Amino acid sequence: MANQTRAYILIETSVGKTTEVIEQLRQIEAMVTVDAVTGPFDIIAVAEAETLNAIGDLIGDGMHRIPGILKTITCLSVSLHE
Repeated sequence: MANQTRAYILIETSVGKTTEVIEQLRQIEAMVTVDAVTGPFDIIAVAEAETLNAIGDLIGDGMHRIPGILKTITCLSVSLHE
């Protein structure tokens, strides 16, 4: 999709909740990928939406209502044009 806002979302989950959180995240239409990872975070998700506000709504109204998510860090993709 052209001109989409893309966000990389680093997610920390409660112990033993990663699989359940992944299943729920994959039900969200804006999610492009949802992967379990090793390191300081448990999941990295990629989401795309029409606007920055839509990404904000996805995080605040959607993701933070999922039981088992403790913390998120959202990194917005920037496109550098020459």
